[in-house]
Amino acid sequence: MNASPGLLDEDEVSEYATFSHGLYIGGQWRPSSDGRVIEVVDPSTESVIAAVPDATLADAAAAVDAAAKAAAAWRETAPRKRSEILRRCFELMTERAETLAVLISLENGKALRDARSEVAYAAEFFRWNAEEAVRISGEFGLAPSGANRIVVDYQPIGICVLITPWNFPAAMATRKIAPALAAGCTVILKPASETPLTAYALAALYEDAGVPPGVVNVLTTSKPGPLTAAMLADPRVRKLSFTGSTGVGRVLLAEAARHVISCSMELGGNAPFVVFDDADLEAALDGAMIAKMRNAGEACTAANRLYVQAGIHDAFAEGLRKRMAALKVGPGTDVETECGPMITRKALEKIDRLVKDAVRRGAKVLCGGAASDDKGFFYPPTVLCDVAPDSEMAHEEIFGPVAPIMRFDDEAEVIARANDTEYGLAAYIYTRDLAKGMRVASRIESGMIALNRGLMSDPAAPFGGVKQSGLGREGGQKHGISEFLEAKYIAVTM
Repeated sequence: MNASPGLLDEDEVSEYATFSHGLYIGGQWRPSSDGRVIEVVDPSTESVIAAVPDATLADAAAAVDAAAKAAAAWRETAPRKRSEILRRCFELMTERAETLAVLISLENGKALRDARSEVAYAAEFFRWNAEEAVRISGEFGLAPSGANRIVVDYQPIGICVLITPWNFPAAMATRKIAPALAAGCTVILKPASETPLTAYALAALYEDAGVPPGVVNVLTTSKPGPLTAAMLADPRVRKLSFTGSTGVGRVLLAEAARHVISCSMELGGNAPFVVFDDADLEAALDGAMIAKMRNAGEACTAANRLYVQAGIHDAFAEGLRKRMAALKVGPGTDVETECGPMITRKALEKIDRLVKDAVRRGAKVLCGGAASDDKGFFYPPTVLCDVAPDSEMAHEEIFGPVAPIMRFDDEAEVIARANDTEYGLAAYIYTRDLAKGMRVASRIESGMIALNRGLMSDPAAPFGGVKQSGLGREGGQKHGISEFLEAKYIAVTM
């Protein structure tokens, strides 16, 4: 397959779309039980590039059956063997990186440079968890009474339902699948219907790496609510891991509570990006461009509120304007593109609504600020200043290439404003004073802080939020894999 960068012709698009083989259940590719399909749209052109099966309740039941059938053998597979399979997944992802990156750009719209970074990041979850698979240890101790020994064994939690979003179709899947498999669990992945092709391409890769049939199953559906509810109602399913909006997360938590299902939730964000007067201006601008424009702002960790201290405010605003205005907007598969389209027309309209609301409340547009009338869901990189605290975008995820700048005067003020949100996923701080940076970091209510950095994600670090941004952690030393393990206590008289 030609995976060279640049615009794809119709034949190449068709070739990439063949990654849709059908639902992947029990190691077999199959259509949906009623023959219905979901169309996949290229957000750069608004053209249909593929159709994938639209799973039914019967298909969901079949996936649970397949995961259950494979569970005992995979659970008993030696940790070293599981580790070697996961390592092979990493190697194959690395070998096929360019093909996967172009596929992501095609169905998601993200710039090819971002897609390449995503594939590298996604592959690392397999390498990291290949190493963790052989390091699951128990505990042995003496009871305080001295009467018996306390033995704690860690076992796979069971069948896991994994639900992933469209914005990182490779990384959000591997961040869940890799630790689940390392722990000895079998899984059912429900990827976003906007970006299913990557999930199916990875399913084929897992098979090539030696993952046994039924250990990983993939379902695409236009009816995620009923299908998820049906799977959670099956007593063999013991885990739900979800990445997506807080609103949907609340619904899923309620459904899981009916069946006492263990849940991991990585939900919405409203990340503050705080720049103090003593910050290195160029470093802060570099960081802002990464934190804001990674994946064109379509990330839960994206800088959503840029608080800049009065003394550096004007220089920062002008510097950011120049950089944002210079970005090349275009199709994700074009190697020169720096900002691709938004995922859907609905997403584009939301961004436009938030910008217009901010302008009505007094914000000034420094660059961008209006959606294109051309084909594709494009919104230009936009910088706003003098954004009012009561603007909708100060309280709602923008999920797009819009940087709202707000002035502040002192440390206490910016901490209060940063914490004035129901979310608490990510935050960014720029200052040359390390003591101040650590002090502010300890007071900002967020699960993750990037201090003088524009990027925080790392497979070796625990990813997750506080407040309405989620439950549990993904990645990190034992944090990620522990979400898929249960502790079993055995009292022993010796």
